[in-house]
Amino acid sequence: MSIGISGTGCYIPSITTQNKDFEQHNFLTSEGIPFAYNNQVIIEKFKAITGIDERRYAQKKFNTSDLGFFAARDAIEDAGIDPEELDYIIFAHNFGDVSYGKSQGDTVPSLATRVKHHLKIKNPNCVAYDMLFGCPGWIEGVIQANAFIKSGIAKKCLVIGAETLSRVIDQHDRDSMIYSDGAGACIIEDSVNSGEILAHTSATYTNEEAYYLFFGESHNKSCTCETQYIKMYGRKIYEFALNHVPIAMRKCLDQSGIPIGDVKKIFIHQANEKMDEAIVKRFYKSYNLKMPEGVMPMNIHKMGNSSVATVPTLFHMVKTGKIENQQIEKGDVVIFASVGAGMNINAIVYRC
Repeated sequence: MSIGISGTGCYIPSITTQNKDFEQHNFLTSEGIPFAYNNQVIIEKFKAITGIDERRYAQKKFNTSDLGFFAARDAIEDAGIDPEELDYIIFAHNFGDVSYGKSQGDTVPSLATRVKHHLKIKNPNCVAYDMLFGCPGWIEGVIQANAFIKSGIAKKCLVIGAETLSRVIDQHDRDSMIYSDGAGACIIEDSVNSGEILAHTSATYTNEEAYYLFFGESHNKSCTCETQYIKMYGRKIYEFALNHVPIAMRKCLDQSGIPIGDVKKIFIHQANEKMDEAIVKRFYKSYNLKMPEGVMPMNIHKMGNSSVATVPTLFHMVKTGKIENQQIEKGDVVIFASVGAGMNINAIVYRC
């Protein structure tokens, strides 16, 4: 049995928001105090750390489930399957459908159910459910799909990662510049046209790490509304990721039996360029090696951090030749890895 990805798709929103578009924002500290330096300095420091030049936002008329549907439709077409053959639809997200201008997430019915409805699938045995696992949600969905197929209860699964983080950001928080919208999807099946999942690992840390990412009030203390926004302790997340993600990646690779020299690409959650680079360098250092040039494709510079959508979107773009000087071929061994709210970590070693 060779269970792998037989088709991919992604949806990149059409609205581009550049760093300069934040120059007039009233950024405040978590205590509601203005910074001692102007926005130009804030933006320059932000760019130097994250690598982000611009990010994509969804059109007002589209919600997260719409973006997921667009990506799913492309993945189904790429795999060349009939959607009626799907046994599972797994939709990874964090906040449900947050309509533009609203503050409340809508998760009833589930986003997976909405995608099944949009795909016009009549088969009641196609089970649709949502995955809440922070930024590593799409990878965890792939792990679950692999388990379903391996156990014999499924043959084909659709796994989606989509988010519209632009709807849940605090305009007074400089961290708001990180987040973006997008969607990626794939078909997992046991097929001669698919690759092969060689190994996987997952972990959840919930002691002091549980609330490194959370929903909180605006930095603007004069705001009387009760709207909550996505918040994070950036430095703590950085240190956590650096200490734990390389270990998870090594555990997964060692479990696969693949020599590190055979790894062609590492598709890591596009959270922060400096953090991702530090993680991958530490991973290679654990084998007493230097990080090879070009091993870590990046699209965060133009796409921002779209949470669960970053890894499937990045993989699809490299697979289809959309990122300069980056390509993968059939038989190449790659690693998927992510870290996010929970705090959750996971990794997959995959042969294309």
